[in-house]
Amino acid sequence: MSNATLNNETVHRVSFLDKASLHIPILKILQADGTTYENAVMPVIDKALAERIYDTCVFTRVLDERMLSAQRQGRISFYMTCTGEEASIIGSTAALDDGDVILAQYREHASLRYRGFTTEQFMNQMFSNEKDLGKGRQMPIHYGSKELNYQTISSPLATQIPQATGVAHAFKLQGKRNVAICYFGEGAASEGDFHAGLNMAAVLKSPTIFFCRNNGYAISTPTEEQFAGNGIASRGVGYGMHTIRVDGNDMLAVLAATQQARAYALEHNAPVLIEAMTYRLGAHSSSDDPSGYRSKEEEAKWEQHDPVKRFKLWMINKDWLNEKDDIGFYEKYREEVLNAVKVAEKVPLPHIDLLITDVLDKPTPVLEKQLAELKQHIKKYPKSYPKSAGRV
Repeated sequence: MSNATLNNETVHRVSFLDKASLHIPILKILQADGTTYENAVMPVIDKALAERIYDTCVFTRVLDERMLSAQRQGRISFYMTCTGEEASIIGSTAALDDGDVILAQYREHASLRYRGFTTEQFMNQMFSNEKDLGKGRQMPIHYGSKELNYQTISSPLATQIPQATGVAHAFKLQGKRNVAICYFGEGAASEGDFHAGLNMAAVLKSPTIFFCRNNGYAISTPTEEQFAGNGIASRGVGYGMHTIRVDGNDMLAVLAATQQARAYALEHNAPVLIEAMTYRLGAHSSSDDPSGYRSKEEEAKWEQHDPVKRFKLWMINKDWLNEKDDIGFYEKYREEVLNAVKVAEKVPLPHIDLLITDVLDKPTPVLEKQLAELKQHIKKYPKSYPKSAGRV
């Protein structure tokens, strides 16, 4: 019998617990008008950090706007925006050390930008050209950068959660003062990998930050049809880890929560769960039409809590930003992204031989045979293969 069981309060009549028994407060620091709540404890932030955060916000908004348009024009095949969730993603990334490893789900390209991923690198990945770090093997938005400690996105849902536990546990075994942060939506928390990953991290005391973006929908399924419990935060408590719920549209609250979560994870070699309550203002992806499952009135209500606008007003209140400069930032990035699109789509595609390199130390005879057969088929039926088939 564990000590926790021995030390529990005892009762002598049946008394069930329910979700109302577990009170989970939500951390809020920044109000909608850009002022802070009275007695709010601020995160560690100065002008330089605030400017870097806001610059990432503007770039991400412009990138989402331009690339969704490019997808509609048929220039890329797929895209996902993080519009409405910028505070959750950028605020948490800004609390990390550059040596901390990011394991993202698919909507966290803003964190990659914060770390220095260039506009050209974004375009090369989405157009799958020969300059793409992934050699054209991934679908658009499945970014990865070894240099920036950002593990490559994978399509299967929630696979990154147990992987993050392993990455952070390796840091602990190596004596490194770094954590792994794992992003996922509340829908992914219904996958078995979520439960395996969190339980393993709690038992092994792996310094992992599990960051749940609870944006209200798993594609078209609202949260009330996903689970009956008290959100995702209650599960962290159930697995025996430090847990906090935060306003995911409040940049300062997310920054503060993640700064303290990282400090705790390193000090105690233990995981932390952060549940950020936010909202996906855009569609789930370029293949989704949200009008089929939510109302315009609902979207308009959440637009009033726009995280970028809220942080912008805070910076203006501190005289760290003005409207004229803000307009200039958007104009600069619109031109930069558009020019990068025009360049990237003209860069040649990777050679088809790259399909089987880097997978094994040396390609097997079976792989080499399959590649030869593919080349012959492309030469025989060239019109059956799109331009994306690559150079033969």
